[in-house]
Amino acid sequence: MKAQTAKRIMIVAGEASGDIYGAGLIRAVHAIDPTFRFFGIGGARMREAGAETMADSADMAVVGLVEVLKHFDVIAPAFLQLKRILQNDPPDLLILIDYPGFNLRLAKVAKQAGVKVLYYISPQIWAWRQGRVKKIKKLVDHMAVILPFEAPFYEQAGVPVSFVGHPMADRVKTELSHDEAASSFGLDPSRPIVGLFPGSRRSEVSRLLPVILDAVQLLQQQFPDVQFVLPLASTLSDADLAPYLVGHQLSITTTRERIHDLIKACDAVIAVSGTVTLEIALVGTPLVIIYKLAALTYQLAVRLVKVDHIGLCNIVAGETVAQELIQDDASPQRIAQEIGRILSDARYADELKQGLANVRQRLGGGGSDQKMAALVMALVEQS
Repeated sequence: MKAQTAKRIMIVAGEASGDIYGAGLIRAVHAIDPTFRFFGIGGARMREAGAETMADSADMAVVGLVEVLKHFDVIAPAFLQLKRILQNDPPDLLILIDYPGFNLRLAKVAKQAGVKVLYYISPQIWAWRQGRVKKIKKLVDHMAVILPFEAPFYEQAGVPVSFVGHPMADRVKTELSHDEAASSFGLDPSRPIVGLFPGSRRSEVSRLLPVILDAVQLLQQQFPDVQFVLPLASTLSDADLAPYLVGHQLSITTTRERIHDLIKACDAVIAVSGTVTLEIALVGTPLVIIYKLAALTYQLAVRLVKVDHIGLCNIVAGETVAQELIQDDASPQRIAQEIGRILSDARYADELKQGLANVRQRLGGGGSDQKMAALVMALVEQS
């Protein structure tokens, strides 16, 4: 009797959040069958979970036409390498995690090669370019969504879909009080603590960290005893931040450890729009959300985007819980003003916390990794 060969799964996560979710999915599959082999694009967390990565998500994590063009020398070779594998040595399944510009093109190659495609974490086509759902219907065998309103959207379009819940609902946990969390990082819980979250992409850091640091200087003048903490995303290194910190007489604690405990330690947070806004909301720390794009990308975006909010915590809540400062509004003065209000107006801070408390209830009952593993197993069996 011929021995059964191990199942090969190509998986692509082009950003820090996808790296986290991909790692959870890999571990959940390996808990069922440890012989599955995962390879493709990911970061440190996916490698720790057992994936072989041919390109690092840190080098792929860009947003906007201008930024993609600047990183074309990394993105294009990675695409061509995966394309050759799909055509010449097809895996048993292709798992795509968000990152639609790259992943939908790869899905087309997979479809032509007869490889089933599981798409995890929907592109935000409900926000812009809704017509892409027709393309997804042709290219994707199953869509796994993490926001409750996404499932009806795909069902109406005839795309096989499962709502698996948001993976952050399981991951965001802290047993510490504010004071315990602050002390555990060597911070003084009796003094204000402000978290700085400059994004997980180098392009975001280059665009937004200087603005954040200018806001920090203003806050330091207004609150002389304030403490600042900056957690580094897995896609960033100390060297990525160093050029922006030079010349600033600021005391900022940087860390990679226990991000949710760190959020708990904060009295307020400045956060670049992204998955981290949802993590902050789930911990319950008041925040202001900021974002800037290259001028050309922004002009295109305002003509195409059809949602009222950009922050995930606000999108899930269906209302403006945390203030969003976008493009020119994301000035050091406006950022410092909002954080200053959170720190000095207890009633306002409490209102924010109450709004954030409603977010978790909307995200499903947990267990997204296990639900994803079951989908993987089912699709592999069908291949």
